[in-house]
Amino acid sequence: MKKVVIVAAHFVPSNLTAVHRSRLWVSHLQEFGWEPTIVTTHWDYYEESVVPDLHDLVPDELEVVRTSAIPAKWVRPLVGDIGLRAFHGHYRALCRLAEQGEMDFLHITIPSFYSALLGRLIHSRYGIPYGIDYIDPWVHEFPVPEVPLGPFKSWMSEKVAQAAEPWAVRDAALITGVDDSYFEGVLERNPHLREQAITAAMPYGGASRDHKVLRQNPRDLFLWDSSDKTFNFLYAGAMLPKAYPVLERLFEGVRRIKTSNEALYERFALHFVGTGSAPDDPDGHNVQPIAEEYGIEEAVHEHPARIPYLDVLSHLQDADGALIVGSTERHYTPSKTYQAVQSQCPIWALLHAESSATDIIRRSNAGRVVSFEDGALPSVEEVASSLYQFVEEYQYDPENVRWELYDQYSARETTRVLADALDEAYVQSQTRS
Repeated sequence: MKKVVIVAAHFVPSNLTAVHRSRLWVSHLQEFGWEPTIVTTHWDYYEESVVPDLHDLVPDELEVVRTSAIPAKWVRPLVGDIGLRAFHGHYRALCRLAEQGEMDFLHITIPSFYSALLGRLIHSRYGIPYGIDYIDPWVHEFPVPEVPLGPFKSWMSEKVAQAAEPWAVRDAALITGVDDSYFEGVLERNPHLREQAITAAMPYGGASRDHKVLRQNPRDLFLWDSSDKTFNFLYAGAMLPKAYPVLERLFEGVRRIKTSNEALYERFALHFVGTGSAPDDPDGHNVQPIAEEYGIEEAVHEHPARIPYLDVLSHLQDADGALIVGSTERHYTPSKTYQAVQSQCPIWALLHAESSATDIIRRSNAGRVVSFEDGALPSVEEVASSLYQFVEEYQYDPENVRWELYDQYSARETTRVLADALDEAYVQSQTRS
């Protein structure tokens, strides 16, 4: 069996969303002929809170190499990125695995974007083929953080990305991503990759095993009281920079309901979780102030800090609707779609018409979507009307959901896509060598 080493700067028990990319892969890679090893950073060096329960979702036999890193308090405010702080530790761990014959292929998830540089270094030293997985595009317009030197750090991040990405991908044998559009830019900027590298796209996917673990260890609800008659919507996850215009259109629709149908307005609540300015900041509200601007603060409840993954699933199972607020970028494909479907929670979504989630939600009978095109958000009336119909008239029946349409989003299937790409990239690299 071939051996793949996956670099994930954050891994379980980190509560960051990107952790689940590699976590889901390692649960199935052996089925497809690849024995995985994770190289990550020890959680003592994470700045975000950890959730020990997440260890229950990782295969017992998985080898996880956890390295040290420069403590963030030593290098703040200039450096905080975990991939940069742990770079030396990760490099040493990869060299050791290579020298012990424990690595046939190296695959690196980004962000942390700095981790991508490890691939070329290891390839140059040991000849081991490598790939890079784009959880997010690397070269993009970086948001300006509200920290000391924020504008400078944002500008510097863009310049470093523009300089570092070409160097990192030069010898890559594999380029993968959550969607084709996540890495299309790197192929355009580095056209030699179209001939040199295998490419593959696969969404995050979801694992039924997670729900099994949850059933065996039920969690208490704390965002709302399940015994009340409120119609609870749940949005769980960060707010993307280009999602705010969509969020404001949603709030305009809610305000329209408030002025035209007060009884309906008083019936539902929109819960936003993990949408804050920092993962563990209970006061870093990004959504609540906007709700106050639109005069709908009674219906909007923001829990800015992230909550544990299994708590998210538990609340989804109890929610009356999974709220998905998309981005004005057409490629955005929310991973929370599959979580909602597996939780048997009907979806109400505002999504770009070309998002892959738009079509599948509609065809699968899993919920309702209000879609929009480039530069043309849906009307306030359309949003308000759809919300009204969803709360008052929509009859969700899990028996009517076309579950087969979601097979492609299962963790096993997305891992199969990765494994096929690994096979092809490995064979091609051996032929070239």
